[in-house]
Amino acid sequence: MRAQWTSRAAGAAERNTVRRPLRLLAVLAAAALLAACASPTASPAPAASGSAASAATLDGTVEVYAAASLQRSFDEIATAFEAAHPGVAVSAVYDGSSTLATQIGEGAPADVFASADEKNMAKVADQAPDPQLFAGNTLVIAVPTGNPGAVSTLADLARVTTVLCAPEVPCGAASATLLSNAGVEVTPASAEQNVTAVLTKIAAGEADAGLVYATDVVGRDDVEAIVPEGADAVVNRYPIAALADAPNPDAAAAFVAFVLSNDGQRILADAGFRAP
Repeated sequence: MRAQWTSRAAGAAERNTVRRPLRLLAVLAAAALLAACASPTASPAPAASGSAASAATLDGTVEVYAAASLQRSFDEIATAFEAAHPGVAVSAVYDGSSTLATQIGEGAPADVFASADEKNMAKVADQAPDPQLFAGNTLVIAVPTGNPGAVSTLADLARVTTVLCAPEVPCGAASATLLSNAGVEVTPASAEQNVTAVLTKIAAGEADAGLVYATDVVGRDDVEAIVPEGADAVVNRYPIAALADAPNPDAAAAFVAFVLSNDGQRILADAGFRAP
């Protein structure tokens, strides 16, 4: 009897030994079939990062209207922006902020406006609904190299040939405030429509002195700068805005973002601009 039970047990064990690999094969086959049914197509690749996607989609030209005092730093910013966005070209117009505001108000096809003061940005508030401050600047006395007029203070500007920005231009308004604070009255030989014109006349020896932005004399060897008393109390703050009717709104927004970015702020700081 015991032999018969042993024989039956051995047979059952043998049958189980055979069935286990068969069951395993069946399970693996079923799993493969389910996997094939569940994924008839490949999973989508991860989306590109925001900056890469933006760089790939921007194209065309972005028209930037910027204060004359921004020319050197904005030329560098434009080069860096184009490198980051190969499909976009930056076209810049530099002039006095009041002139640019007038042109924008008359329908000039600008994408971005960067003003040297908040007053002129406010003139185009309908076109520039969301301006953001990005830089600050102060005034210095500029004289030709060698300082032939022996200028050292604001009071000296009243006795030498002096050129200033026109009162409606940001550098002109700031100059008027600085001179008023110092109790100095100056009758300028000419009132220029942008700070670049003032600096050009000084460098050419057509004037003994003038008031320009501190950033305008950085890196130049044809003029010298004198920091007048009270300059730190008169600070121009620069706003920038993508215009509401910008012909290239995506590129306009990207350019403004670049100016506000660490890279843009580094370029401005290197040019002598201060934080707003």
